[in-house]
Amino acid sequence: MDINEWWGLVERAREAAGDRADDRDPPDDPLPDALTDVLAALEPARIVDFAVTAYEVTASAFRWPLWNAAYLIEGGCGDDGFMDFRDGLVLLGREVFTRAVADPDSLAALPVVVRMSRGESGWIGYETLEGPVRRAYERTGGTADAFRTAVEAADRGRIRTGEPGGATWDPEDDGLTRRHLPRLAALFLE
Repeated sequence: MDINEWWGLVERAREAAGDRADDRDPPDDPLPDALTDVLAALEPARIVDFAVTAYEVTASAFRWPLWNAAYLIEGGCGDDGFMDFRDGLVLLGREVFTRAVADPDSLAALPVVVRMSRGESGWIGYETLEGPVRRAYERTGGTADAFRTAVEAADRGRIRTGEPGGATWDPEDDGLTRRHLPRLAALFLE
């Protein structure tokens, strides 16, 4: 699937979710269902293409600086948490995602991050993009098993990154964090 088409589908879901598209915390978060609705209008093979492209997009965010930003924002962040963080970051849209991968400190400008720094409600992470995508596939008449099989077949042979890219530092070293993520540090460490 063309990356512009892929991000266009995410944007259509964000538009459907309206002003509630930027926070995964509310129990009635409309964005996952909106994404399912948008994808369910596609042919099953296109839904599989969306899933494979989603893996590629989130893999591009598999970077230490972003992981350390997630660690700071979330008060800790392990492997599963960072997968959730990257999936949720995708749901914030192409512009936010691209900027955050290039400059994780840019996340300090997001209202949801500012709220989180104050101990108020808010969340970026999303458990898994696979959920809404699989539900869309099932709406077209497929099964969860058929979805997994189709994605595995379409994704076969792709090389997965073993270690995150970019420079890392100890995220519990406040001095290093202030140097690498000054705007986020000002929110979370002050």
